[in-house]
Amino acid sequence: MDKETLGQKWLSIVGLGEDGLDGISAVGRSLIQEADLIVGGERHLAMLSSTDSREKWVWSSPIQRSIDHIISQRGRSVCVLGSGDPMCYGIGTTLIRQIPLAEMLIVPAPSAFSLACARLGWSITQVETISLCGRDPAFLRAVLYPGAQILALSADRHTPIRLAHLLTETGWGESSITVLERMGGTQERWVSNFARDWQATDLADLNLVAITCPSALAAPAPLSRLAGLPDSAYCHDGQLTKQEVRAVTLAALAPLPKQLLWDVGAGCGSIGIEWMRSDCRCQAIAIESHPTRIQYIADNAQALGVPNLQVIAGEAPAVLLNLPQPDAIFVGGGLTAIGLIETCWQALPVGGRLVANAVTVAGEQQLFQWQQQLGGNLSRIAIQRAEPVGQYLGWKAMAPVTQWTVVRS
Repeated sequence: MDKETLGQKWLSIVGLGEDGLDGISAVGRSLIQEADLIVGGERHLAMLSSTDSREKWVWSSPIQRSIDHIISQRGRSVCVLGSGDPMCYGIGTTLIRQIPLAEMLIVPAPSAFSLACARLGWSITQVETISLCGRDPAFLRAVLYPGAQILALSADRHTPIRLAHLLTETGWGESSITVLERMGGTQERWVSNFARDWQATDLADLNLVAITCPSALAAPAPLSRLAGLPDSAYCHDGQLTKQEVRAVTLAALAPLPKQLLWDVGAGCGSIGIEWMRSDCRCQAIAIESHPTRIQYIADNAQALGVPNLQVIAGEAPAVLLNLPQPDAIFVGGGLTAIGLIETCWQALPVGGRLVANAVTVAGEQQLFQWQQQLGGNLSRIAIQRAEPVGQYLGWKAMAPVTQWTVVRS
């Protein structure tokens, strides 16, 4: 990188490990030495020499206040100190959303995930990685399966025991847990045990939890990440898109990473939940007006590992007007509400997808009329399940579902 390009980069982000300045590269050391202003946490700033008299800022709460201050210093040489790899759940991912990459230089240290894999002999491409810093431990539920190797960044010293309790309560008590503290420093320590027997609380706040799930699990049956979870996975009052129909509906919605779904008339939230379970980067908003069902949505999202499912209470279409633009919309209830389909259609971008299910004649009529106007495909989903008839089995038909799928062009 030439000097002119470097001169345009007023902001540097340098990752530090537990070994402090001794472990960083010559480039990182130079950026720190040449900075007029240094920003970081108290732990990071304490790694600098006690005789360093340059201007230093400690992160504020909320952190946005500090970011605004940093942006106001454009033109000065500013260095931000972060932990490990700043682009791995670090401060770099926050700053890059507000400051152009052309104005900054990022120098990473090994991430906690890389260090943990080196210690444990795990392949980083084969493990599940999550951060629980400021996030609900229920996120762990989404990555549990037989034989899973999971690395979780802890919020503090209490995270490991919370995860141990969660694993035990959900039938994964045979999982082994290893807590790795202060990796890369002179105080590095490991603590290991089974989740069911975990009692350690004398831990450092700076730690990572490594979990190995047992390769076989008798009960409860592990849940697939594919669409069509068993109906028994949900708490509901009958307003549930049944398993087979749900699988077809999610296939029609065709979720992709980072896309946002509106689940309108969400019932118990099954469509939005399985949309989000398809990829950790998928987002969904569940729109529901019934108070009991709103609670079902929250409970189901927590139990199935997507506690960040957003729930909006209110009647569609009025409640839809100020929501962020979706990539796809599912209408599972309220088809006959005046203006609902029009509002949903106008909200979609070009290439956006609308899927609507109807189980009543009135709903079918709405779908037929809209299909005539906007195009798309109509299909009817008819499912029969085998149920006891006396001492034998017979076929019992579920209510057929008419489905309309259309892409905005």
